[in-house]
Amino acid sequence: MSEVTNTTQDTVYFILTGIPGFEASHIWISIPFCCLYTISIMGNTTILAVIRTEPSLQQPMYLGLFMLALADLGLTLTTLPTVMQLLWFNIRKISFEACFVQFFFLHGFSFMESSVLLAMSFDRYVVICRPLHYATTLTNEVLGRIGLAIICRCVLAVLPSLFLLKRLPFCHSHLLSHSYCLHQDMIRLVCADIRVNSWYGFALVLLIVVMDPLLIVLSYAMILRSVLAVASMAERLRAFNNCLSHILAVLALYVPMVGVSMTHRFAKHASPLVHVIMANIYLLAPPVMNPIIYSIKTKQIRQGLFHLLFQRKVH
Repeated sequence: MSEVTNTTQDTVYFILTGIPGFEASHIWISIPFCCLYTISIMGNTTILAVIRTEPSLQQPMYLGLFMLALADLGLTLTTLPTVMQLLWFNIRKISFEACFVQFFFLHGFSFMESSVLLAMSFDRYVVICRPLHYATTLTNEVLGRIGLAIICRCVLAVLPSLFLLKRLPFCHSHLLSHSYCLHQDMIRLVCADIRVNSWYGFALVLLIVVMDPLLIVLSYAMILRSVLAVASMAERLRAFNNCLSHILAVLALYVPMVGVSMTHRFAKHASPLVHVIMANIYLLAPPVMNPIIYSIKTKQIRQGLFHLLFQRKVH
């Protein structure tokens, strides 16, 4: 096969894979993908525009949502070109350099989304458990530092794995399992010692994929303890309602992530179609669901959206 070569660093392209077994139906399959990408782009762009133009939304919670929408939009725009060109035009080749660029941004925005959700859980903890200290704890200076720390964390997490992988020879088939470039997919094609890469990847999983949800669970455990200490049932429901949008966003990210991990761990011999579907759900669910969740569950976002639409209609 043309996908199998014996080159090392002279590799000039990888081969992407569409939906296994449904290659003849790629045009029809592109319709739901196109709809999901459109919802994601329009939804997250709208969230960004509403928060940017509405003065009442210049608060820590909504600035966190602004960064979450940026991460979702970045994740969508990173995978869209290769997915849609494969489904529409059957363009399967992607250059060595383009694949690594996509790999960097895909994992970077994914880690950014996890980091922002962690920061937003801290915001929920302060507003519910320490409301009197909210204004003095989450100042603009603190928010700036948190945003800078998130960006540095994501870049510094992905760069070493990129350089560690790029230095290795790719001597096996250049056929990837997905329509985009994932680290765990690309490293299968290496024909050299990958122990350093594996150990670094394991440390990264512990640092972000495991630690972030654990810290989020810890913050909500403290929130729950504080809420249950409130005598009024109405106050309890109000507190839970303030957290509901964030909880749903956390589930939208980590449930598919756990599903993908379980599939890779316990269903290695399952049909390639199962792995492809799970991977696409993992990458598409958060960017599509988050704007819908926050538009429906957050009154201030709805009001800002109506205000933005009304202003445009008047002008």
